[in-house]
Amino acid sequence: MEPSTAPRLSVLDQSPVGSGFSPADALHSSVELAQAAEELGYVRYWTAEHHGSPGFAGTAPEILAAILLARTRRMRVGTGGVLLPRYPPAKVAEVFGVLTSVFPGRVDLGLGRAGGPAHDYPQRVRAVRVLLGLDDEGPATGEEGSPVATALPRMWLLGADLNSGLLAGELGSDYAFAHFLVPGPARAALASYRAAYAEHTGRPAPGGVLAARVVTAESEDRAEALAQSVLLWRSRKDLGEDLPLPTPEDALTHRWTALEAERATVRRDSLVWGTPDQVRERLTDLAAEHGVDEVMVNTLTCDPADRLTSYRLLAEVFADKPRPVAPAGT
Repeated sequence: MEPSTAPRLSVLDQSPVGSGFSPADALHSSVELAQAAEELGYVRYWTAEHHGSPGFAGTAPEILAAILLARTRRMRVGTGGVLLPRYPPAKVAEVFGVLTSVFPGRVDLGLGRAGGPAHDYPQRVRAVRVLLGLDDEGPATGEEGSPVATALPRMWLLGADLNSGLLAGELGSDYAFAHFLVPGPARAALASYRAAYAEHTGRPAPGGVLAARVVTAESEDRAEALAQSVLLWRSRKDLGEDLPLPTPEDALTHRWTALEAERATVRRDSLVWGTPDQVRERLTDLAAEHGVDEVMVNTLTCDPADRLTSYRLLAEVFADKPRPVAPAGT
């Protein structure tokens, strides 16, 4: 991808809960954001899975994805992702078989390895693929039966290290790297994915997607305040204090401890913020550096209105730049 070519944009939604807001508020804002994202031209919209976290409301991504599919018309919708170690592969295949039957051509099945013992994760992924008929073996039969799918989801493996990328390449699956969790291994992981994909399928890899944490606002001062809220929340979380996102005002007046400041310094590289023009330039550079033509934007704010504004501003500033044509089947 040419450095000057702006990537396509998608949404990774963790249904963040801000201070003074409820989990129900967060989930309702996810529905509103998905509808807005479709009108703004985002390519796909993924719902995340988290448990026991006061800062995130999305505990059932497949349920939220089903709601969003029903509330949108064109945009691809899926999970980013279902934590496969928590569930029997047959159940995951059945759920997504139903979704793709009702919404053919719009469903993304993103799978993650967190949430439980991961030693058999590759076997679980392969089982889901077989049950859905994504592999040559065809859909499984017998006691578990096969899902009712009359169409197939697009499967993505999600990760922040080399393992998931290698597995995705070996299986001929799509791959998304969580740059917002650990930026360092991103280039190596995506390169390993592409090499493994080409080796095992005999075809060039789709390229992969980079998931980046982003916040933008009309002014640098407001963007800085929103970024400080995210950094304070993330620093606290790293230190074992899992809380809703603080308001920007609280973050700016907060007296940071030495440990919080240290964690914020570490986390700064995993957050992109600034005015829309500044963020467009940084995301375009990130996409070029990593060889991807799609960036999945993850935005956390205390107030859902700030999040919606950030996504709107980002879509508007990217609409002014040349965008790559979406490959068939995206």
